Amino acid sequence: MPLFIDFRTHVSYNDSRHTCWKEELFMNKRGLETRKQIKKCACSLFAEKGFKQVTMKDICEVAKLSRGGLYCHYESTRQIFQEIVDDMTSEQDNEIDLRIEQNHSAVAILDGILNKYEDEMLDSQSSLSIAIYEYFSIRDIANQKNALYEQYLISANTWKKLIQYGIDRQEFNEVDISAVFDIIVFSYQGVRMYSKLMPVDKETPSRIIKEVRKILVKTED
Repeated sequence: MPLFIDFRTHVSYNDSRHTCWKEELFMNKRGLETRKQIKKCACSLFAEKGFKQVTMKDICEVAKLSRGGLYCHYESTRQIFQEIVDDMTSEQDNEIDLRIEQNHSAVAILDGILNKYEDEMLDSQSSLSIAIYEYFSIRDIANQKNALYEQYLISANTWKKLIQYGIDRQEFNEVDISAVFDIIVFSYQGVRMYSKLMPVDKETPSRIIKEVRKILVKTED
């Protein structure tokens, strides 16, 4: 079981455990769909308020679930947020791996990802950057094995695989792969963070994407 339980909701969680046992929602398709909907609603709240200001009560209201219904699936906002972060990372990694296995063009894979990044950088309202900072700066989380750094390493390995794939196919230039990944990830996260705090020129994401593509993609002689 997850280790984290919000203190203010601990009593409600204990009161609802018998409901979970009866319904066994974790074991069926309906339960999985409910969890997906909970995470979708919670993600919107985290983007709007940050991590620390969102309560389980808030999520209940937005997801239109009773407290018992929510606690059948999740024990705390921490558990929900960590699963959202894990899902975001694994979704991109799985997509890249699958397209490489299917022998897609490296440039086509890159363009798909960069277009998505550009859209997300422009959409400051859906950014989780502030929430991610708040979550991973919580003392007891920060003192554990650094989960954010683990996510960074996983993403780095996937990007390195894609860039090497493009180099091997002679679609990409010979580059310092680690350096290019850092340019991509920190530019992306930087724009998403700053866009929550101040106005960001709408052309900024486009300029970043164009430069990344210029670094990587070979031009015709």
